[in-house]
Amino acid sequence: MRAGLPLAIRRRLVPNERYGLRAALLGVAVVLVAVPFASLLFQVISKGALTRIDGELADGLNEVVHRSPASVTALEIISFFGRPIWFFPLVGAVAYWMWRIGRRRLTAFLIVTCLGGGIVNSAVKILVDRPRPIVDHPVHTAFGKSFPSGHSFGSVVCYGALLLVLLPTLQSRRARRGAVVAVVALCLAIGSSRLLLGVHFLSDVIAGFVLALAWLTGAVAVFEVWRTEEGRRPIDPLAEGVEPEAAADLRESLPAS
Repeated sequence: MRAGLPLAIRRRLVPNERYGLRAALLGVAVVLVAVPFASLLFQVISKGALTRIDGELADGLNEVVHRSPASVTALEIISFFGRPIWFFPLVGAVAYWMWRIGRRRLTAFLIVTCLGGGIVNSAVKILVDRPRPIVDHPVHTAFGKSFPSGHSFGSVVCYGALLLVLLPTLQSRRARRGAVVAVVALCLAIGSSRLLLGVHFLSDVIAGFVLALAWLTGAVAVFEVWRTEEGRRPIDPLAEGVEPEAAADLRESLPAS
């Protein structure tokens, strides 16, 4: 079957060069993610139709939320779990754990993915320089620029990276799927909280999610190339994590139940 394919494609299908195919797929994936992000960015910079919808939605949600102090408190609690002050100790503790059990590559994956992502998000914020929404009844204070949402970006990158590192500790497929669903739900809740608190526009939150997916996808692909160059087998990250070989070490180092 491979004989009829062009030489460049045949070379990418052989085991020693399969990483070339994954690199090509990464390029396609990043483009597919970058296009909607670029569209959002263009709308924000050019003050297109989406920005008018953004403003109307921010005002409408603020009008509803400000009437319920209990709702504001609940949203602030959810929002806290997307703050850097929470991610630093959380990611740092897991990275230290990986280092202690000898999984240096997983330590590097966590630190580079999360810290590098923070730098990327901050750089985009500075370049776009979009002010935060001005609503009639402010219920929460946020500093810095608005586009993209740092909470949305950070939640996808940090919780996503932690999920991919810790997934091998879960033995059943059902448990792993449940963990993926839980992380997705948490990220959506954090992004929604920023919108409902009136400190971000809808386009900020969506852009944060999209940019984070691009960054996390790129980080996983680079990690896969690293694995391949060391003779490791290809993996399905969402099914078995980025380093399934670490399963035994991770489980043995967990406290006994």
